This record gives sequence, C-alpha cells and structure tokens, in this order.
Amino acid sequence: MTEPAIRYRLIKKEKHTGARLGEIITPHGTFPTPMFMPVGTLATVKTMAPEELKEMGAGIILSNTYHLWLRPGEDIVEQAGGLHQFMNWDQGILTDSGGFQVWSLADMRNIEEEGVHFKNHLNGSPMFLSPEKAIQIQNKLGSDIMMSFDECPPFYESHDYVKRSIERTTRWAERGLKAHAHPDRQGLFGIVQGAGFKDLRKQSAEELMSLDFPGYSIGGLSVGETKGEMNDILHFLNPILPENKPRYLMGVGTADSLIDGVINGVDMFDCVLPTRIARNGTCMTSQGRLVVKNAKYAEDFRPLDEKCDCYTCRNYTRAYIRHLIKCNETFGFRLTSYHNLYFLLNVMKQVRQAIMDDNLLEFREAFFEEYGFNKENAKNF
Repeated sequence: MTEPAIRYRLIKKEKHTGARLGEIITPHGTFPTPMFMPVGTLATVKTMAPEELKEMGAGIILSNTYHLWLRPGEDIVEQAGGLHQFMNWDQGILTDSGGFQVWSLADMRNIEEEGVHFKNHLNGSPMFLSPEKAIQIQNKLGSDIMMSFDECPPFYESHDYVKRSIERTTRWAERGLKAHAHPDRQGLFGIVQGAGFKDLRKQSAEELMSLDFPGYSIGGLSVGETKGEMNDILHFLNPILPENKPRYLMGVGTADSLIDGVINGVDMFDCVLPTRIARNGTCMTSQGRLVVKNAKYAEDFRPLDEKCDCYTCRNYTRAYIRHLIKCNETFGFRLTSYHNLYFLLNVMKQVRQAIMDDNLLEFREAFFEEYGFNKENAKNF
C-alpha cells in the first residue's frame, strides 16, 4: 500500500495543555510543528527571496489558488514544472482552494449546489468555481497540501444558514476528493466550518473525518469574532479532531493567537498580516508593536527589537528603516517584512521548545506580560 502524500508524526503532547509537538512529512521535505506559514499569494512572499525564507526557518509557505488561476494561470505553472520549480522553492507548499477569495473579493456571488458564479475582481468578467475546478487547478499547481473548496459563512450568521452551508461544504469536499488526480503526491485537507455553533462544528468535523482526509483545516475563524470566541471553538474542536493528523487554523497571524491556537491543539497557521503591516512600517517586537515610521524614531539608532537577532536587527537601525519607509524605498519594506516573519517563526520555535519542556503556560504568561497582551482574552486554560 502506497504511503499518503502527507503524514503527521506526533512527537510529544504538553502535560498541561492540548499543545502538540510534531512534524509533517511532505513530498518536499519535513517541517516541525507547530509552524507559522508565510503567505506567498502570487507564488512569492512579498519582497522576500526563497533563500531568505529558508534562512529564517520557514519549512512551508502558502500560495493562493484563486490569484494564480487568474495570473499567470494554472497551465503556465504546470508547464514550468509546478509551483516549486516556477518559484524556485524546494520545500513544502500549501495552496488554499480559492473559496475565501470568492467570498471576500468577488462581487455578485451566486452560490449554487454545482459551485459559485462570480465576477473576476480584476476585470469584472464572469467566472465559475466548483469543487472539481478548485482541485483541478491545485493539481496543476502541484502544491504538497491542497484545500477542499468550501463556503466560509460569517461567524454571526444564523444557525439555519450555517447548517445548510456546512452540509454543502461536506458535499463539496466529497466531490473534491473524487476529482483529486494525484493523491500519491498531493495531500488534500478537509475544512471544518460551523461559525460559532458548537453542534455544527462537531457535525462538520465528524462528516469530514468520515471521508478520511490526511489533515483538517479549521476555517471561519478570525473573521470578526472575539479572541475568546475563537479560542472557545478551538478548545471545543481539539478532542474531536483526530490525533494522528495535522490541524491547520486558517488566516491567523498575531503572536497571541498563535500561542493560544497551539495550546488548543493547532499545528499550522498562516496569515498575510506580518508582511502586510510591514509595508506600512509596523513591526512586531518582543515589547509589542512598533510603528517605525513615527517621528520619534527619526534619531533612534537602536535595532527594531534589541532582543531579536534577525538580519534586519543585526544590521540596521530604526532611524534608517524609518527613512526608507518614509521614502517608499523597497529595501525598507524588505527589512520590516524580514523582521516580522522572523519574529513569528521564532515565536513558534520558542513555543516548540516550551512544549518539549512542559512549560507552555508559563511561556505564554511571560510572553503576554512583555508584549502587553490582555491575558484574559482566552479562557479554558
């Protein structure tokens, strides 16, 4: 029997929480978990070279099916030998299904059982995305981990609507599995939805688990609900999801939410936040957020974070980076993006060590204290 394309190995569970230390084996290498995945929407993590991402410890990155479908098109990527060859990245790649972009970017959506009709956000032309089409695109992109096509209902939508939505998502997931052409070299994850309703989250998880995906994503969070509401859903799902498969919390990228997600059993995270705010001069530091373009840093010749040993902090000052950002110099965006990605990847490295040492709650308390987070945001620990 052929081994699945994606395998998860649980190394250790933290004594006092639901946190898991493990690793995920992909066709393009193995990476440790918990892991934050930098987002390379258009087959590039904005301003970063692949070599720099490797240098900072990113074992897997994410690319976006919807955007690559539009530009340059999945056929061109396939002709190039797949995403890995196209972008010169020889480690793990995860692609989302394109569903979230359809809900968030496209105008005049029309959801049918067959799929979703919508307008191209670039030129307004009519488009159609189905579960089969989403899988076909991802098969051509050649990512290691693919996502099922799902609907992402708003967190505060009605119970009746969300119930209909998750049941459709399950049917779409089953159709996607049948359409999947390369299960031997690409792993397809199911996406658990259900908004804030625990009965529907349980139903969604159990229906998808019956289809035996190699991993499970948790969608529909970090979409406007409170931190406490998000953590409550994660805490609820932790004992339900299978222990021998990876769990991926989609679209979450603040340090506090990463730590709280890990405490509730999550293995993988992604978000555009660190690079998006970096281009506005906002930096993640051990003392909290630092907006380096503010006037008070004009003559500040310290690094962004005196406790950070990243390339940016070892070589450049707040004053210089502020000057670059204020002048819209690309190098400034590169320096802040490098720092923010390194910061989150380093937080996850520290989290992995804290799990190994069975002191994750102590790490959380010390980190939140220094960073200035509200420690009451999350319950259940």
